[in-house]
Amino acid sequence: MTIPLPIGLVQTAARHHAADDPDAFAADVRRVTEAHPGIRLLAYPELHLCGHKPGEDPETVMTEAAQPLDGPRGTRLAALARELGIWLVPGSVYEQGEDGRIYNTAPVYSPAGERVAEYRKIFPWRPYETTASGSGFVVFDMEDHGRVGLTICYDAWFPEITRHLAWQGADLVLNLVRTPTVDRAQEVVLAQANAIVNQVFMASLNAAAPDGVGRSLVVDPEGHTRAAAGPGPEEVLTDVLDLAEARRVRTRGTAGLTRVWDPFADDQQPLELPLYEGRIDPERWRRGARP
Repeated sequence: MTIPLPIGLVQTAARHHAADDPDAFAADVRRVTEAHPGIRLLAYPELHLCGHKPGEDPETVMTEAAQPLDGPRGTRLAALARELGIWLVPGSVYEQGEDGRIYNTAPVYSPAGERVAEYRKIFPWRPYETTASGSGFVVFDMEDHGRVGLTICYDAWFPEITRHLAWQGADLVLNLVRTPTVDRAQEVVLAQANAIVNQVFMASLNAAAPDGVGRSLVVDPEGHTRAAAGPGPEEVLTDVLDLAEARRVRTRGTAGLTRVWDPFADDQQPLELPLYEGRIDPERWRRGARP
């Protein structure tokens, strides 16, 4: 039996990296948790701590803001999560990798003050984003609640990513976004579509103006929008999710009918996938998406 998970999605503008005063961000997190004391998982948008002002060179900002995940910024974030006893996703940050490249990375900190996961954006928005591409699908377990997967912004446009996370047993996929463009309308549809075809909760958290156009939302495993924010300057979107609902939908089917994780007959041959030079093997498919 799982315990319902209270979440808070902070739809807000990014902080300028040069003014990344740890006390200022900590004060904002405390303000939100004081206003919503039940929140267990608190998340911020893509690159929230690494924003740039109009007229600044994004490449310079990226270089100056990049730090190893275990650097000073990471140490402060871990301490903040421990202080408040919450799961903290501070948005993605510019990570200085050990290989010398800079990644757009979403770290996750537990209530114990430990970094329990880090996801590097697989699909930067080329040619405008020049961070290195990640190469791994990341999920993490929240004791008593369920399993959460991570994606960043443009990743949501590639169905393979959310499908892999669901196959790895994610009950909720958290998509951190920084979209200021008109295609946010399509991203809202994608959040619903990814939820439906993978039978997983989707939480799409966009930045507020001037870095984004808002319209954050939470979608259930059958594609129904549970909560939605407007295009305003700042809004804290809250919900309480029973992540076991994703497993129920996978077992009993969407609308009690469609079971996308069990479509194969026992004698069916693997389906070749020329696009990937690979295939779907029914037996391997069935081992994913925890019942």
